[in-house]
Amino acid sequence: MTNGGPVAHGFPHLDTVRSAITALYRRLSHDGVRSYAPSLVPADAAFSDADDLHLGAQRVARAMVQHLHLPDARMIVGFRAMEHAGSVELAAGPEYFIELNDRFRTHRRDIGAALSHEVTHVLLHRLGLEFPGTRANEILTDTAAAYLGAGWLLLDAFREDAASSQKLGYLTPEEFGYVLAKRAFVFDEDPSPWFTSPQAYTAYGKGRALALRDAEQPPLVAAGWAGRHRYAKDRRHARDHPGAAASAGVPYAFAGGPDGLRVSFGCPTCHQRIRVPVRGRVRARCGLCRTVLECDT
Repeated sequence: MTNGGPVAHGFPHLDTVRSAITALYRRLSHDGVRSYAPSLVPADAAFSDADDLHLGAQRVARAMVQHLHLPDARMIVGFRAMEHAGSVELAAGPEYFIELNDRFRTHRRDIGAALSHEVTHVLLHRLGLEFPGTRANEILTDTAAAYLGAGWLLLDAFREDAASSQKLGYLTPEEFGYVLAKRAFVFDEDPSPWFTSPQAYTAYGKGRALALRDAEQPPLVAAGWAGRHRYAKDRRHARDHPGAAASAGVPYAFAGGPDGLRVSFGCPTCHQRIRVPVRGRVRARCGLCRTVLECDT
């Protein structure tokens, strides 16, 4: 939790974020991911200063549990002084003990954001889904919370001005925007009207711009002229120099085989690697997320 200090920006964790999206599809399947529609509605996380602190926190925690499909999990929420925004005791259940930073006693509008991260920890624990290392696992948790429809609250908790700042979670604001945009494309859902923070809206726009570029990379037909020109040059090089290393900084790789040259690239939806023959216009279907891709190989 950033409280008053500098907020990191940009996309420093992008590779881990993309791996997390792939891991969600592998663990939950296409149908499982799609079962998390629609997103948690703002009313379910609303928390006013007039609400009783503990009863209100329990109410929001129940909404998170229901949204994340944890019907038999009971969250007991308390508050104490700590460095981080919150913590959860990952036992066998059915009761889970969540502790939130004392800061939320007076910043109640962000209790839902903190709970979205902690309840997602419980979901991933039950799914047996984790990444090695604390930081990578926390990035997985933030990504899962956002992609499964509860973590838009984490981006909305981002506020920054000349005198103060606040950010929850391990992703940068722009990375949260990127994940939310990825979800928006799949579920045809625009989260931006829910934001109460102007800075969240700006970060979502930057993340969305990067997410759009994922669908405009060669060999996809939506690629721009510069990308297509670079792709054609790399394709000629791969044909003339079989086995040569792929060019640096490009999202595709060529490899020969008994049936001719093939190109592999990441699915713009789930980032699973797809491999197709190099033979002009090809329609490919991602076996993981079922996205149909129009390619010009």
